[in-house]
Amino acid sequence: MQPFHLAIPVHDLAAARSFYGGLLGCAEGRSAADWVDFNFYGHQLVAHLDAARRTSVHHNPVDGQDVPVPHFGMVLEWNAWQELAARLRSGGVQFVIEPGIRFAGLVGEQATMFFHDPSGNALEFKAFRDPSRLFARQ
Repeated sequence: MQPFHLAIPVHDLAAARSFYGGLLGCAEGRSAADWVDFNFYGHQLVAHLDAARRTSVHHNPVDGQDVPVPHFGMVLEWNAWQELAARLRSGGVQFVIEPGIRFAGLVGEQATMFFHDPSGNALEFKAFRDPSRLFARQ
């Protein structure tokens, strides 16, 4: 699988370093005065400074919950997802959607959680007990 590249706006590079590098454990790569690269689970995530960062809130209903749009994240291995959820809870992260199971008993059953970074970018981390179900249709 080829790594993706995603550039996101952040209002504070120090806060981004603390969140992505510290809390999420993403190694830092190259940087300059107004941006920093992170190894986001093998993918290139670039936090670009936008001191006037304004977020617009939009949600779509999914399985009875309001999912923030846009959002990005990762599909983790089941145990790695559980470990991250515990680390985020102990780190005081406020969840938009608490860690839990979505689509229980259906083909798309998955563990999922949503939260924001310090600049308001929405992230979703999910896991499937059966990873082959990632793109399965209902």
